[in-house]
Amino acid sequence: MSRYLSFIIVFIMTFSLSAQKKEAYQLYNANGKKKTYKKLLKEAKKADVILFGELHNNAIAHWLQYELTSDLESARKLVLGFEMLERDNQDVVNDYVKGNIDQKALDTLARLWNNYTTDYKPLVDFAKKNKIEVCACNIPRRYANQVFKGGFEALESLTKEEKSWIAPMPIAYDETLPGYVAMTKMDHMMHMPEKMKENMPKAQAIKDATMAHFILKALKKNHLLVHYNGAYHSNNYEGIYWYLKRVKPELKILTITTEEAPSVQKFNTDYVNKADFIILVDEHVTKTY
Repeated sequence: MSRYLSFIIVFIMTFSLSAQKKEAYQLYNANGKKKTYKKLLKEAKKADVILFGELHNNAIAHWLQYELTSDLESARKLVLGFEMLERDNQDVVNDYVKGNIDQKALDTLARLWNNYTTDYKPLVDFAKKNKIEVCACNIPRRYANQVFKGGFEALESLTKEEKSWIAPMPIAYDETLPGYVAMTKMDHMMHMPEKMKENMPKAQAIKDATMAHFILKALKKNHLLVHYNGAYHSNNYEGIYWYLKRVKPELKILTITTEEAPSVQKFNTDYVNKADFIILVDEHVTKTY
């Protein structure tokens, strides 16, 4: 009887301690099995390219981006790629990383996101400190907007220099990819003119294609390229991943995505196969903006 009572007491104490434990995030693999950061790092070291899908204002995703990059730097030669830096700003970014200009000049000369200082500057400064090449991988936003308004054909009138900042045309495009199909069914798309609804996934695709193109251009032998992008650009092995594999199917690509949930201990079946690793973040974690 006393042994049984002891068991009950230990069980209650364990449950109580577990209930008090607060976890900001939990890592899972594609099938929903819990994984450790150590496992993520081990797999990341084997890749040619990492597509780190973030929620742009998620503090945990940004923190893990920095930690993973820092830990990988001690094991592999790196190149860092950013959705958040546009291709026509590459020379300015190079000048900053090489120490030729300061942050004030970068702020003036480059189009930086509003959350650059809190969320991306630490990574760019890490690259600067460790002499790591930085790839401004994304299409200049104005050209993606042109595609949204007029389709891929809107890019045909660009100058030779402008076209050098975009994936080579004609742009490969599979309108049946689930991610692109889903975009046309989003609530805010319902009342758009049909032409705009048709062009929205094309505007996404031109970003995906351009980022993939410049990832491949920046990739060096025996280097690992870590690319930071919004999760939608690489979820479900589509987007950037699809374009990379189309050109170079032998490429070893590791995908990471970020999801927010009421409990990091409950893996929703909707997350299955969204990425090789899913970062499930408590929805109450403070946003960066």
